[in-house]
Amino acid sequence: MQESKFFEWPVRVYYEDTDAAGVVYYANYLRFMERARTEWLSHLGIELAELEARERIVFVVTRVEMDYLRGAHLGDRLTVSVEPISLSAASFTLAQRVRKLASSDELLIDARVTLACLNADRWRPVRTPAALRAHLPPSLSGSTKG
Repeated sequence: MQESKFFEWPVRVYYEDTDAAGVVYYANYLRFMERARTEWLSHLGIELAELEARERIVFVVTRVEMDYLRGAHLGDRLTVSVEPISLSAASFTLAQRVRKLASSDELLIDARVTLACLNADRWRPVRTPAALRAHLPPSLSGSTKG
């Protein structure tokens, strides 16, 4: 069963997310994206704790490319999107974007995140779980760029 390739998760900017000027601290965007990825997987029926316990598979970020286009501020309402763009035997890459919810849906962050699938005991690459592959378009297999 294939799901939609595109997923969005809402985020509100809290005081703890900002620096002294009330602007989101740059590293916190990584946290927002991590939460969106976890919620995307959960939406697909893949719970990370269960995947590790049952199949001994964990996902590890191996590469992040981020373009910081504009900053978010205290109180802003954002959406963080997740879109699969490539899949290989033991890894996958996602496009992730952070937008400010407003009439313009202004793009703040444009990122590419690559995750490796590892055995939780040996920390060696393993095949991307079938439960995840089942939700990704077959056209992603073998692609390396988005």
